[in-house]
Amino acid sequence: MGGEVEIIKQRKPRFLCLHGFRTSGHILKTQLHKWPASVLDKLELVFPDAPFPCTGKSGVKGIFDPPYYEWYQPDKEFTNFDECLEYIQECMIKHGPIDGLLGFSQGSFLSAALPGLQPKGLALKKVPKIKFLIIISGGKLENKALSVKAFSDAISCPSLHFLGEMDVVKPQGKVLLESFVDPVVIRHPQGHTIPRLDGKGLELMLGFLKKIQKELSNQEDQGKYLRSAL
Repeated sequence: MGGEVEIIKQRKPRFLCLHGFRTSGHILKTQLHKWPASVLDKLELVFPDAPFPCTGKSGVKGIFDPPYYEWYQPDKEFTNFDECLEYIQECMIKHGPIDGLLGFSQGSFLSAALPGLQPKGLALKKVPKIKFLIIISGGKLENKALSVKAFSDAISCPSLHFLGEMDVVKPQGKVLLESFVDPVVIRHPQGHTIPRLDGKGLELMLGFLKKIQKELSNQEDQGKYLRSAL
């Protein structure tokens, strides 16, 4: 009985979910409904819209209804990138505590870079460090200068990466793995999409969630011990 009570008290890992280019938080939430309850019930997921309205045609028009948003402009100047970082920090404060980031497409390029920018004081200076990552169809930032800063040191936080066999960003995703310590990789036969989870993929996902839940619980237990010792 005591063990059951302890499980109920555990806080689920909370992820800020960053959607794809010119889509929305609602669209990403709908896309993740492909995943089974055995996965979604183990997480708390927050789905903000990106800060900037879509400035061009959306690739999901006709599949998902507008409005559509974008995190930044992936042009040479990386227009709106600083404002984007400030907005993500505000979301983390508003919806905190945020333990990790889940990103798809443009949201995953952004998510992958933030744990490397944060300790250098280049992003998220007012919130606790990012503990976990789930990267779906991701890669390194297209801006070389920012990418060098983000990945100059290996990223050691637990990370889960999805690589699609037919995904146009698969090459970038493979290069990204080289910057992470012991990444967990789920490979699937599809393209630039959020895949369903079954078989080996589901097994890897559940194993990752078990690992981060244990790490989160250990961190919070340690925090309680330190506070009680003061």
